[in-house]
Amino acid sequence: MLDELLGRASLKERIDDLEDENDRLRKRYEAESDRRAEAATARQDAEERINRLEDRIAQLEGELERKNADDGGLDVRGRDLLRRDRLEELVDRLASFRTGAEGALTIGVADDGLTESVRTQLADVLGERVALVDDAAPCLCCVDDAGLIAVTLEPPTDPDPMATWDDRFALEREWFLPTGTHALAVVRTDLFALGVYEGDERIDYRGFESNVKGSHSKGGFSQARFERIRDEQIDEHLERCRTALAAYERGGERTDVPLYLVGQRGVVDALVDDSQLQPAATAAVDATGAPKQALEDAVRSFWTTELRIL
Repeated sequence: MLDELLGRASLKERIDDLEDENDRLRKRYEAESDRRAEAATARQDAEERINRLEDRIAQLEGELERKNADDGGLDVRGRDLLRRDRLEELVDRLASFRTGAEGALTIGVADDGLTESVRTQLADVLGERVALVDDAAPCLCCVDDAGLIAVTLEPPTDPDPMATWDDRFALEREWFLPTGTHALAVVRTDLFALGVYEGDERIDYRGFESNVKGSHSKGGFSQARFERIRDEQIDEHLERCRTALAAYERGGERTDVPLYLVGQRGVVDALVDDSQLQPAATAAVDATGAPKQALEDAVRSFWTTELRIL
């Protein structure tokens, strides 16, 4: 009665209505935050798994090819991952091969496979096994007209030579092996390391780690806030990476020195897209540990060539 006389009853009813509305809005916001948090967490998980999945692609393709062979399909006669001394020996052996005039074909095969003209030429030597060259794309293919040598190579760089028939295979060591002065940088969301090399000897180094938050499993406002902080930290880290690369180029006038940029695929792509960088090649590699250890892992992984014997 007293509340009604003093006009407080209507105010209390209004307060109750506003509190109910506030509860509805809070629940709606939290539901939306949960959806965004789940999407962000899924994106993090996907990014972290990309490199591991890419590293397993060759293995899974090999298993599939062996399965096809068991079912009567085609399969390569052998395959291997080569680096350092074994890779150098293979390149030297292929480069030393000699045959008659226009008896050795060297061809870079793009992602979409062979052109019809080259396919026709190869079919005369490989027959139906020419399909294995398409399966290996992108790659470098070396075949002689007698079928004594028929291999594909997947080097770290992208030479992409025109189809060349000669008395020898047209191979360059720098397609496969670290030669001359070059730089290799590895980038993760929390790490940067750059090495300058003369051949396979490192002559300069710089690297750092950034304080970037890891995964977060909680939902709601804390997850949304966590994501904003993490994205800001990653942006700051990438800016540090760009600054380090720019300082490297200015300090040594490296315009003629090839730069290979490797690491987490999404981070590498973002770094290239948002800068003036024009790396000689990029690659997704699984480099773990502190900067120097990650750089060593990246160098070992990058300078690896897959060999397939057709």
